[in-house]
Amino acid sequence: MDGRTNLLREMSGWGAARLAGIRRGNKRFARDVAVGMTTLGTTDLDVYGLCLGGNVFGWTADEQASFAILDGYAAAGGNFVDTADIYGARVNNGVGGLSEEVLGRWFAARGNRSSIVLATKVALKQSRPGLAAANILAAADESLQRLGTDYIDLYYAHRDDPDVPLEETLGAFDSLVRAGKVRYIAASNYTAPRLAEALAVSEREGFARYSALQNHYNLLERAEFEAETAPFLAKESIPSLPYFGLARGFLAGKYRPDVEVDSARAEAVAQYRTEKGYAVLAVLDEVAAAHGVPVAAVSLAWLAAQPTVAAPIASARTLEQLAELLPSVGLKLTADEVDALNAASA
Repeated sequence: MDGRTNLLREMSGWGAARLAGIRRGNKRFARDVAVGMTTLGTTDLDVYGLCLGGNVFGWTADEQASFAILDGYAAAGGNFVDTADIYGARVNNGVGGLSEEVLGRWFAARGNRSSIVLATKVALKQSRPGLAAANILAAADESLQRLGTDYIDLYYAHRDDPDVPLEETLGAFDSLVRAGKVRYIAASNYTAPRLAEALAVSEREGFARYSALQNHYNLLERAEFEAETAPFLAKESIPSLPYFGLARGFLAGKYRPDVEVDSARAEAVAQYRTEKGYAVLAVLDEVAAAHGVPVAAVSLAWLAAQPTVAAPIASARTLEQLAELLPSVGLKLTADEVDALNAASA
Protein backbone atom coordinates (compact mmCIF):
# COMPACT_ATOMS: atom_id res chain seq x y z
CA MET A 1 0.00 0.00 0.00
CA ASP A 2 1.57 3.33 -1.03
CA GLY A 3 1.70 6.55 1.00
CA ARG A 4 -1.14 8.18 -0.89
CA THR A 5 -3.46 5.23 -0.21
CA ASN A 6 -2.52 5.33 3.47
CA LEU A 7 -3.24 9.05 3.57
CA LEU A 8 -6.66 8.64 1.98
CA ARG A 9 -7.53 5.83 4.39
CA GLU A 10 -6.46 7.99 7.34
CA MET A 11 -8.62 10.82 6.09
CA SER A 12 -11.69 8.67 5.46
CA GLY A 13 -12.97 8.74 9.05
CA TRP A 14 -13.45 12.46 9.26
CA GLY A 15 -14.17 12.85 5.52
CA ALA A 16 -17.16 10.50 5.69
CA ALA A 17 -18.65 12.57 8.50
CA ARG A 18 -19.09 15.68 6.37
CA LEU A 19 -22.63 16.98 6.41
CA ALA A 20 -24.74 18.04 3.45
CA GLY A 21 -27.02 20.97 2.77
CA ILE A 22 -25.44 23.60 5.04
CA ARG A 23 -26.69 27.00 4.02
CA ARG A 24 -24.01 29.52 3.06
CA GLY A 25 -25.49 32.58 4.79
CA ASN A 26 -23.29 35.67 4.37
CA LYS A 27 -20.91 34.64 1.59
CA ARG A 28 -18.18 37.00 2.70
CA PHE A 29 -17.02 34.93 5.65
CA ALA A 30 -19.45 32.00 5.83
CA ARG A 31 -18.02 28.49 5.72
CA ASP A 32 -19.81 25.55 4.12
CA VAL A 33 -18.75 22.79 6.49
CA ALA A 34 -20.38 20.20 4.25
CA VAL A 35 -17.40 20.35 1.93
CA GLY A 36 -14.97 22.49 3.88
CA MET A 37 -15.34 25.40 1.47
CA THR A 38 -15.63 29.15 1.90
CA THR A 39 -16.22 31.98 -0.55
CA LEU A 40 -13.25 34.31 -0.49
CA GLY A 41 -14.52 37.73 0.52
CA THR A 42 -16.43 39.50 -2.22
CA THR A 43 -14.86 37.41 -4.99
CA ASP A 44 -16.45 34.41 -6.67
CA LEU A 45 -13.56 32.16 -5.62
CA ASP A 46 -14.78 29.18 -3.60
CA VAL A 47 -11.78 27.86 -1.69
CA TYR A 48 -11.00 24.98 0.62
CA GLY A 49 -10.68 25.75 4.32
CA LEU A 50 -6.95 25.05 4.23
CA CYS A 51 -4.71 26.77 1.69
CA LEU A 52 -1.72 24.60 0.77
CA GLY A 53 1.52 26.57 0.94
CA GLY A 54 3.85 25.96 -1.97
CA ASN A 55 6.99 27.41 -0.39
CA VAL A 56 8.46 23.92 0.13
CA PHE A 57 8.03 22.76 -3.47
CA GLY A 58 11.45 22.50 -5.07
CA TRP A 59 13.09 23.32 -1.72
CA THR A 60 12.56 20.86 1.15
CA ALA A 61 10.20 18.75 -0.98
CA ASP A 62 11.57 17.52 -4.29
CA GLU A 63 9.34 17.19 -7.32
CA GLN A 64 8.22 13.64 -6.57
CA ALA A 65 7.33 14.51 -2.97
CA SER A 66 5.63 17.73 -4.09
CA PHE A 67 3.45 15.85 -6.55
CA ALA A 68 2.45 13.35 -3.85
CA ILE A 69 1.52 16.15 -1.45
CA LEU A 70 -0.48 17.98 -4.09
CA ASP A 71 -2.24 14.77 -5.10
CA GLY A 72 -3.14 14.01 -1.49
CA TYR A 73 -4.40 17.53 -0.88
CA ALA A 74 -6.55 17.47 -4.02
CA ALA A 75 -7.89 14.00 -3.16
CA ALA A 76 -9.07 15.39 0.19
CA GLY A 77 -11.05 18.10 -1.60
CA GLY A 78 -8.38 20.79 -1.46
CA ASN A 79 -8.37 23.33 -4.27
CA PHE A 80 -6.38 26.35 -3.01
CA VAL A 81 -2.61 26.52 -3.55
CA ASP A 82 -0.35 29.44 -2.64
CA THR A 83 3.06 30.09 -4.18
CA ALA A 84 5.32 33.00 -5.15
CA ASP A 85 7.88 33.83 -7.80
CA ILE A 86 10.63 33.92 -5.15
CA TYR A 87 9.99 30.44 -3.74
CA GLY A 88 12.91 28.12 -4.33
CA ALA A 89 15.47 30.91 -4.13
CA ARG A 90 17.22 29.24 -1.20
CA VAL A 91 18.42 26.40 -3.37
CA ASN A 92 19.06 28.02 -6.76
CA ASN A 93 21.32 30.94 -5.86
CA GLY A 94 18.53 33.38 -5.22
CA VAL A 95 16.88 32.94 -8.61
CA GLY A 96 13.58 31.52 -7.33
CA GLY A 97 10.74 30.27 -9.49
CA LEU A 98 11.16 26.59 -8.55
CA SER A 99 7.82 26.26 -6.77
CA GLU A 100 5.96 27.75 -9.72
CA GLU A 101 7.79 25.41 -12.09
CA VAL A 102 6.89 22.36 -10.02
CA LEU A 103 3.26 23.45 -9.92
CA GLY A 104 3.28 24.04 -13.67
CA ARG A 105 4.48 20.51 -14.30
CA TRP A 106 1.90 19.12 -11.86
CA PHE A 107 -0.91 20.97 -13.66
CA ALA A 108 0.33 19.62 -16.98
CA ALA A 109 0.61 16.06 -15.67
CA ARG A 110 -2.80 16.05 -13.98
CA GLY A 111 -4.73 18.28 -16.39
CA ASN A 112 -6.44 19.96 -13.46
CA ARG A 113 -5.52 23.64 -13.68
CA SER A 114 -9.15 24.79 -13.88
CA SER A 115 -10.06 23.00 -10.64
CA ILE A 116 -7.38 24.76 -8.56
CA VAL A 117 -7.55 28.29 -7.17
CA LEU A 118 -3.98 29.42 -7.78
CA ALA A 119 -2.31 32.26 -5.90
CA THR A 120 1.16 33.65 -6.57
CA LYS A 121 3.05 36.82 -5.77
CA VAL A 122 5.33 39.55 -7.09
CA ALA A 123 7.84 41.99 -5.50
CA LEU A 124 10.56 39.91 -3.80
CA LYS A 125 12.18 37.93 -6.61
CA GLN A 126 15.83 38.90 -7.04
CA SER A 127 15.39 39.70 -10.73
CA ARG A 128 11.92 41.23 -10.31
CA PRO A 129 11.98 43.36 -7.16
CA GLY A 130 9.37 45.91 -6.20
CA LEU A 131 5.99 47.04 -7.44
CA ALA A 132 6.79 49.34 -10.34
CA ALA A 133 4.33 48.87 -13.19
CA ALA A 134 6.84 47.49 -15.69
CA ASN A 135 8.12 45.01 -13.14
CA ILE A 136 4.64 43.75 -12.21
CA LEU A 137 3.68 43.22 -15.85
CA ALA A 138 6.91 41.40 -16.70
CA ALA A 139 6.83 39.30 -13.52
CA ALA A 140 3.26 38.21 -14.19
CA ASP A 141 4.15 36.99 -17.68
CA GLU A 142 7.14 35.09 -16.30
CA SER A 143 5.04 33.48 -13.57
CA LEU A 144 2.40 32.48 -16.11
CA GLN A 145 5.08 30.82 -18.21
CA ARG A 146 6.54 28.90 -15.27
CA LEU A 147 3.08 27.85 -14.10
CA GLY A 148 2.05 26.76 -17.59
CA THR A 149 -1.22 28.66 -17.43
CA ASP A 150 -2.77 31.75 -18.97
CA TYR A 151 -4.34 33.14 -15.79
CA ILE A 152 -3.67 33.57 -12.08
CA ASP A 153 -6.66 33.45 -9.76
CA LEU A 154 -5.19 35.58 -6.97
CA TYR A 155 -2.13 37.74 -7.60
CA TYR A 156 -0.44 39.27 -4.56
CA ALA A 157 1.75 42.25 -3.97
CA HIS A 158 4.16 40.20 -1.83
CA ARG A 159 5.29 43.22 0.13
CA ASP A 160 4.44 46.90 0.09
CA ASP A 161 6.75 49.13 -1.97
CA PRO A 162 6.57 52.67 -0.55
CA ASP A 163 8.94 53.95 -3.26
CA VAL A 164 6.33 53.42 -5.97
CA PRO A 165 3.08 55.43 -6.04
CA LEU A 166 0.06 53.28 -5.26
CA GLU A 167 -1.57 54.63 -8.41
CA GLU A 168 1.20 53.06 -10.49
CA THR A 169 1.13 49.72 -8.69
CA LEU A 170 -2.64 49.37 -8.70
CA GLY A 171 -2.88 50.58 -12.28
CA ALA A 172 -0.57 47.77 -13.37
CA PHE A 173 -2.54 45.18 -11.42
CA ASP A 174 -5.74 46.55 -12.90
CA SER A 175 -4.39 46.17 -16.43
CA LEU A 176 -3.62 42.51 -15.72
CA VAL A 177 -7.19 41.98 -14.54
CA ARG A 178 -8.59 43.72 -17.61
CA ALA A 179 -6.36 41.58 -19.84
CA GLY A 180 -7.69 38.40 -18.23
CA LYS A 181 -4.28 37.34 -16.95
CA VAL A 182 -5.33 37.83 -13.32
CA ARG A 183 -8.78 37.31 -11.82
CA TYR A 184 -8.29 39.10 -8.48
CA ILE A 185 -5.51 40.95 -6.71
CA ALA A 186 -4.47 40.79 -3.07
CA ALA A 187 -1.96 42.27 -0.65
CA SER A 188 0.61 40.61 1.58
CA ASN A 189 2.51 42.15 4.49
CA TYR A 190 0.58 45.43 4.32
CA THR A 191 -0.28 47.45 7.41
CA ALA A 192 -3.89 48.47 7.92
CA PRO A 193 -3.19 52.17 7.17
CA ARG A 194 -1.34 51.32 3.98
CA LEU A 195 -4.07 48.92 2.89
CA ALA A 196 -6.62 51.66 3.53
CA GLU A 197 -4.64 54.00 1.25
CA ALA A 198 -4.60 51.36 -1.47
CA LEU A 199 -8.34 50.79 -1.25
CA ALA A 200 -8.96 54.52 -1.48
CA VAL A 201 -6.83 54.74 -4.62
CA SER A 202 -8.69 51.85 -6.24
CA GLU A 203 -12.02 53.47 -5.38
CA ARG A 204 -10.97 56.85 -6.76
CA GLU A 205 -9.34 55.57 -9.95
CA GLY A 206 -11.73 52.73 -10.70
CA PHE A 207 -8.95 50.14 -10.37
CA ALA A 208 -9.25 46.54 -9.23
CA ARG A 209 -9.35 46.36 -5.43
CA TYR A 210 -7.26 44.21 -3.12
CA SER A 211 -9.56 41.28 -2.31
CA ALA A 212 -7.62 39.58 0.49
CA LEU A 213 -4.73 40.11 2.86
CA GLN A 214 -1.98 37.60 3.63
CA ASN A 215 -0.17 38.48 6.85
CA HIS A 216 1.79 36.80 9.64
CA TYR A 217 -0.64 35.54 12.31
CA ASN A 218 -0.76 32.58 14.68
CA LEU A 219 -1.42 31.66 18.30
CA LEU A 220 1.96 33.00 19.40
CA GLU A 221 1.94 36.18 17.29
CA ARG A 222 -1.41 37.85 17.77
CA ALA A 223 -1.07 41.35 19.15
CA GLU A 224 -0.24 43.39 16.06
CA PHE A 225 -2.79 41.70 13.81
CA GLU A 226 -5.63 41.72 16.32
CA ALA A 227 -5.12 45.30 17.50
CA GLU A 228 -5.36 47.09 14.19
CA THR A 229 -5.49 44.86 11.14
CA ALA A 230 -8.35 42.51 12.01
CA PRO A 231 -10.83 45.33 12.87
CA PHE A 232 -9.99 47.05 9.59
CA LEU A 233 -10.46 43.86 7.58
CA ALA A 234 -13.82 43.24 9.23
CA LYS A 235 -14.93 46.78 8.41
CA GLU A 236 -13.91 46.41 4.77
CA SER A 237 -15.12 42.78 4.37
CA ILE A 238 -11.64 41.68 3.36
CA PRO A 239 -10.69 38.12 4.33
CA SER A 240 -7.38 37.19 5.90
CA LEU A 241 -5.21 34.28 4.75
CA PRO A 242 -2.58 34.00 7.50
CA TYR A 243 0.83 32.50 6.85
CA PHE A 244 3.14 30.91 9.45
CA GLY A 245 -0.04 29.62 11.07
CA LEU A 246 2.01 26.87 12.72
CA ALA A 247 4.80 29.25 13.80
CA ARG A 248 7.29 27.50 11.50
CA GLY A 249 6.27 24.13 12.89
CA PHE A 250 6.33 24.89 16.61
CA LEU A 251 2.53 24.83 16.85
CA ALA A 252 2.49 21.42 15.18
CA GLY A 253 3.87 20.03 18.43
CA LYS A 254 7.21 18.82 17.09
CA TYR A 255 9.34 21.02 19.30
CA ARG A 256 9.33 19.96 22.95
CA PRO A 257 11.69 20.69 25.84
CA ASP A 258 15.02 18.91 25.34
CA VAL A 259 13.96 17.68 21.88
CA GLU A 260 16.10 18.59 18.88
CA VAL A 261 14.35 18.64 15.49
CA ASP A 262 16.15 18.18 12.18
CA SER A 263 14.49 20.89 10.13
CA ALA A 264 15.48 23.79 7.89
CA ARG A 265 13.35 25.98 10.16
CA ALA A 266 14.72 24.78 13.52
CA GLU A 267 16.83 27.87 14.10
CA ALA A 268 13.91 30.22 13.44
CA VAL A 269 11.74 28.25 15.86
CA ALA A 270 14.06 28.99 18.80
CA GLN A 271 12.14 32.21 19.55
CA TYR A 272 9.03 30.18 20.44
CA ARG A 273 10.76 27.74 22.80
CA THR A 274 9.76 29.71 25.89
CA GLU A 275 7.58 29.17 28.94
CA LYS A 276 4.68 30.78 27.09
CA GLY A 277 5.24 28.66 23.99
CA TYR A 278 5.21 25.42 25.96
CA ALA A 279 2.13 26.56 27.90
CA VAL A 280 0.30 26.98 24.60
CA LEU A 281 1.44 23.52 23.52
CA ALA A 282 0.05 22.05 26.74
CA VAL A 283 -3.41 23.44 25.97
CA LEU A 284 -3.14 22.34 22.36
CA ASP A 285 -2.33 18.83 23.57
CA GLU A 286 -5.49 18.76 25.71
CA VAL A 287 -7.75 20.02 22.91
CA ALA A 288 -6.20 17.68 20.35
CA ALA A 289 -6.75 14.70 22.66
CA ALA A 290 -10.38 15.70 23.21
CA HIS A 291 -11.06 15.75 19.46
CA GLY A 292 -8.76 12.88 18.50
CA VAL A 293 -6.82 15.02 16.01
CA PRO A 294 -3.20 16.14 15.65
CA VAL A 295 -1.94 19.24 17.44
CA ALA A 296 -1.33 20.99 14.11
CA ALA A 297 -5.01 20.62 13.21
CA VAL A 298 -6.06 22.38 16.42
CA SER A 299 -3.63 25.26 15.82
CA LEU A 300 -5.08 25.79 12.35
CA ALA A 301 -8.66 25.37 13.57
CA TRP A 302 -8.05 28.14 16.10
CA LEU A 303 -7.01 30.39 13.23
CA ALA A 304 -10.01 29.38 11.14
CA ALA A 305 -12.26 30.32 14.07
CA GLN A 306 -11.07 33.92 13.99
CA PRO A 307 -13.69 36.25 12.47
CA THR A 308 -11.84 37.52 9.41
CA VAL A 309 -9.84 34.39 8.57
CA ALA A 310 -11.04 32.64 5.40
CA ALA A 311 -8.40 29.91 5.35
CA PRO A 312 -5.03 29.53 7.07
CA ILE A 313 -2.02 28.70 4.90
CA ALA A 314 0.16 25.75 5.83
CA SER A 315 2.74 23.71 3.97
CA ALA A 316 3.79 20.07 4.17
CA ARG A 317 6.94 18.45 2.87
CA THR A 318 5.70 14.88 3.44
CA LEU A 319 2.40 13.04 3.26
CA GLU A 320 2.64 12.43 6.99
CA GLN A 321 2.75 16.17 7.64
CA LEU A 322 -0.16 16.73 5.25
CA ALA A 323 -2.22 14.17 7.17
CA GLU A 324 -1.72 16.28 10.32
CA LEU A 325 -3.07 19.41 8.60
CA LEU A 326 -6.15 18.13 6.80
CA PRO A 327 -8.31 17.37 9.88
CA SER A 328 -8.29 21.11 10.64
CA VAL A 329 -10.88 21.62 7.91
CA GLY A 330 -14.30 21.46 9.53
CA LEU A 331 -12.87 21.03 13.03
CA LYS A 332 -15.03 23.16 15.32
CA LEU A 333 -13.50 24.12 18.65
CA THR A 334 -15.80 24.83 21.57
CA ALA A 335 -15.99 28.31 23.05
CA ASP A 336 -14.21 27.03 26.15
CA GLU A 337 -11.40 25.57 24.05
CA VAL A 338 -10.92 28.82 22.16
CA ASP A 339 -10.93 30.74 25.45
CA ALA A 340 -8.30 28.41 26.93
CA LEU A 341 -6.05 28.85 23.89
CA ASN A 342 -6.56 32.61 23.98
CA ALA A 343 -5.62 32.76 27.65
CA ALA A 344 -2.47 30.66 27.22
CA SER A 345 -1.30 32.68 24.23
CA ALA A 346 -2.21 36.17 25.52
